[in-house]
Amino acid sequence: MEIVRLAAKGDGASADGRHAPGALPGDIIAADGTLTRGPHHVTPPCQHFERCGGCQLQHADEETLSEFVRSRVANAAEGQGLEPRELLPVHLSPPQSRRRATLHALRKHRRALLGFREAGSHKIVDLKECPVLVPELAAMIGPLRAFIAEHGSNAPVDIALAWTDQGVDCSLTNITLEGLEATEAALDFARDQGLARLSIDQGYGTETVWEPQPISVTLSGLPVPMRAGAFLQATRDAEARMLADASEWLEGSGVVADLFSGLGTFAFGLAQGRKVLAVEADQAAHLACKSAAARGQREVHAMHRDLFRNPLDANEISKFSAVLLDPPRAGAREQIGQIAQSTTQRVVYVSCNPSSWARDAARLVEAGFTLEKLRPVGQFRWSTHVELVSLFSRG
Repeated sequence: MEIVRLAAKGDGASADGRHAPGALPGDIIAADGTLTRGPHHVTPPCQHFERCGGCQLQHADEETLSEFVRSRVANAAEGQGLEPRELLPVHLSPPQSRRRATLHALRKHRRALLGFREAGSHKIVDLKECPVLVPELAAMIGPLRAFIAEHGSNAPVDIALAWTDQGVDCSLTNITLEGLEATEAALDFARDQGLARLSIDQGYGTETVWEPQPISVTLSGLPVPMRAGAFLQATRDAEARMLADASEWLEGSGVVADLFSGLGTFAFGLAQGRKVLAVEADQAAHLACKSAAARGQREVHAMHRDLFRNPLDANEISKFSAVLLDPPRAGAREQIGQIAQSTTQRVVYVSCNPSSWARDAARLVEAGFTLEKLRPVGQFRWSTHVELVSLFSRG
């Protein structure tokens, strides 16, 4: 059989729907299972590929990666009977661009395993390298392994890393520092590694143990306070691409509602030349957005509101000439229903889940919107996780 496409989980698929792990379009599978490679294979850049569950597609060339991202988004739209007027080129983030990640560690016999988990398993792949992460985060793998080997227990430790304006933000969960010596060792580790912040959850909630100066992340030129674990777009380049699209598509919209606004990823960029209401349920993110807007004198009004339990209703939405929303993976069924009933004319929908987006998009189209533009985004390079930014308009 000939492999003609990649399936959603990264397996090669034939025209009749049979799957072959590790195969790519253009490969031929013989009757005895022998694979003859086609033209789209490349040498995986990481020694851990095929074991590590962080990446599924390192063996695919750029053309295949882009086509995978494009088809995932296009097929989700087609599945709901949607056809964009313009399907824009795929944005694919480059290697060494991921600025946040969660790793896992386990101490064994005075040494530690540290890395991502194997696909479909709790086993930890002990990383020696990671071509996905920005170099500053990848450089922390060895020092963190040594620290956990010395001070960890037999319980698995989760390690959240983020690259901020001040440097590496590191948060350890499920690790216990027993006694003054262990606490001092953690402080020495943070200082020696030049961490911007070290936070530790010993079972009673996250506590910051090291933060020489308040941490921030710059959004559209404005430093925004950032608590441990706050959400960031995975790569700066994808964030910039989606914000540029949204700004262009909302040109002429005087007042915009940014729903599920987080720290203000889109709000501060959109506020250049227009007024923005930034609505967010997470209190820490809301307060960070509010304080940054005040200091930067941006036309952003921050509102604390749970849009799942209490979505803006149609009358409230109708006060805005346009809406941008970037909901969690589950989508925004209730909020979309209110947008559909409103009189707003433009909607920019950013999504990390093509399936829930397509469901919500179909509801907008039923209400008279047209899917004008759709851009697939692959900011989780070499993985099967796909994102998108889209424009709907009516009138």
